[in-house]
Amino acid sequence: MAPLNDTNIEVLRFFLIGILGLEKSHFLISIPFSSVYFLSLLGNFTILFFIKTEPSLHEPMRYFLSMLSISDLGLSLSFSPITLGLFLFGVHGIHAATCFAQEFFIHLFTVTEASVLLVMAFDQYVAMHHPLRYSTILTSSQVIKTGVLLTSKNIMLILPLPFLLQRLTYCHQNLLLHSYCLHQGVMKVACSDNSVNVVYGLCATLSTILDLLFITFSYMMILKTVLGIATPRGQPKALNTHISHICAVLIFCVPVLSAAMPCSTNLPVVCLL
Repeated sequence: MAPLNDTNIEVLRFFLIGILGLEKSHFLISIPFSSVYFLSLLGNFTILFFIKTEPSLHEPMRYFLSMLSISDLGLSLSFSPITLGLFLFGVHGIHAATCFAQEFFIHLFTVTEASVLLVMAFDQYVAMHHPLRYSTILTSSQVIKTGVLLTSKNIMLILPLPFLLQRLTYCHQNLLLHSYCLHQGVMKVACSDNSVNVVYGLCATLSTILDLLFITFSYMMILKTVLGIATPRGQPKALNTHISHICAVLIFCVPVLSAAMPCSTNLPVVCLL
């Protein structure tokens, strides 16, 4: 089996298996998947519309919410069209350039969501601990600078990934255990040494894990503050403000951790033609 290197990357193709063991049910799976996809688009566009058009929502917390909506839109648009093509029309093949671009945007918007959730947790912490200084600590200009800084940091963190994949040598049987391209999935099917990809991918993963740990610490401090200063009757009301943010963190963490779980390397024989 002759390997393919970066000199003929234009003709290299990968094959997406989809949901392992449920290949025959892809069309049925596409119904709830597409419903959630379009509801996600509608919900995020609605949030952005109201934040844009309603002057009373022009405040730091709402700006962070708009950043989260943009990140969620980017993540949905990064993987859903190709996944729907697989589920609805059985399009398993994907060109290498498209695959590398997709994994870049998926990982970029994933780490961006984690970063925005961290900033939102910090915002809640400041609002709880320094309510009188909140408007001076988090101004509109500070929010804009924070958004630019986070975007720049995440782009620099994720940008090397597609280039690290392109330098690898691939064989003809490039089966990916997902319905979309991820760095950890693509590098496993390479014929050449992928140790550099493993190390850098681990560093990028640790960066996101650190964000999640800081988020957890922030909400633990918020909970400690609420339980310390609020009366027993007022504690549920004080916590109610933060429940939606905690739910957003959980909704983000569960699919990310599920996607990051290692898959079996024993690929079954899959008929893709």
